[in-house]
Amino acid sequence: MNRFLTLLTACAMVLGLTALFGPQAVAAAGCRVDHTVTSRWQGGFQAGVKVTNLGEPVTGWTLEFTMPDPGQKLVQGWNAAWSQSGSTVFAVGVDPNRTLATGTSADLGMTGSFTGANPEPTAFALNGVACTDSAEEPPPVDPPAPGTGTPVDINGKLHVCGVHLCNQYDRPVQLRGMSTHGIQWFGKCYNSASLDALAEDWKADLLRVAMYVQEGGYETDPAGFTGRVNGLVDMAEARGMYAMVDFHILTPGDPNHNLDRAKTFFASVAARNADKKNVIYEIANEPNGVSWTAIKDYAEQVIPVIRAADPDAVIVVGTRGWSSLGTSDGSDENEVVNNPVRADNIMYAFHFYAASHKDPYRATLSRAASRLPLFVTEFGTVSATGGGAMDRASTTAWLDLLDQLRIGYANWTYSDADESSAAFGPGTCDGGDYSSSGVLTESGALIKNRISTPDSFPTG
Repeated sequence: MNRFLTLLTACAMVLGLTALFGPQAVAAAGCRVDHTVTSRWQGGFQAGVKVTNLGEPVTGWTLEFTMPDPGQKLVQGWNAAWSQSGSTVFAVGVDPNRTLATGTSADLGMTGSFTGANPEPTAFALNGVACTDSAEEPPPVDPPAPGTGTPVDINGKLHVCGVHLCNQYDRPVQLRGMSTHGIQWFGKCYNSASLDALAEDWKADLLRVAMYVQEGGYETDPAGFTGRVNGLVDMAEARGMYAMVDFHILTPGDPNHNLDRAKTFFASVAARNADKKNVIYEIANEPNGVSWTAIKDYAEQVIPVIRAADPDAVIVVGTRGWSSLGTSDGSDENEVVNNPVRADNIMYAFHFYAASHKDPYRATLSRAASRLPLFVTEFGTVSATGGGAMDRASTTAWLDLLDQLRIGYANWTYSDADESSAAFGPGTCDGGDYSSSGVLTESGALIKNRISTPDSFPTG
């Protein structure tokens, strides 16, 4: 069960006086803290903490609050440097949220343990200035009318029907969005400003969270990376976007190398997010150098782990040859059609890079789309290396085909990586602009233009 506790801070920055509590406090110089308990379990809880600066810009900020029950302990936190001394918890701003301009927010998250009653934390303060507890729950919000609101508002919990991804009205839908780069390298690109831009300016339906398993990823800090993924799921949910949790297997290419890690990760993430409507699970990014039989065996061991916690979730299974349905290995979709994964409510991944993969790959996708539920969980406008010139003609042909077939997609990548596949020029994620033409690469401009057109999700 979620509770929302809004703590309105009226922090006078002049003469050190505290403003009167009330509606005027929002307009006064200070901050606002929104604390959300996203889940509880026996002896533990997870919470989101959003701090909004309403005063002068601050750099090097510290948010502190009190755990009222002596048995409550901080277990881990993300998007800040977290610590605890006695009953006081500290969250220190780190890049990319080290500086909070006026009106901007930082989305933080934490998990904790408790032995008592697990009461709400109290006495929030930003840089030592106390916050005032409004003691008011937010008013209930009427659900939006069908056809209005965010992608998640309109479509609700998704499921597979036939060869399509369908919404709560059992109508086929196409989700269009962006994939992160590796969150171990480009975490600074995923903050309140960038996700606001993705949802509101880009009008994306989907954020794919690429969590590498090797390459300095999950295996180096399982708890930390699990927390980061959960934090991004929450941020996407708050903005009405779907979140695709990508277990980004790349090297080694046999997913069975990571079978135990996958079971541990997905058991945790599925249990924590089972009540959410916006989560899709991608269990193996790009299997390579391995047979379809081995991939299928991996999937049939991981899927039940997710189903045990989240029986209705959509799950995407990677395919042979870097998720090309075997095309990159000289095969085709028939190996999947003739030997499908034994599970319901699943889709199969297809990846392409427009400058490298052209008519033979489009032919495979076109044939397979009438026989298999497909999702293009990753594609690029450039070569398969992630570099080289953008191929506008091939990219346009691909996107037109995906639109025609109502196949969802996520573009690689929503980042400022120094490669032509990135949506932003280098250094963009050091600032706060993620939408204007000045920060977009040629690829970013094309993809933003495509996904920001109306979705027209069917509701009847």
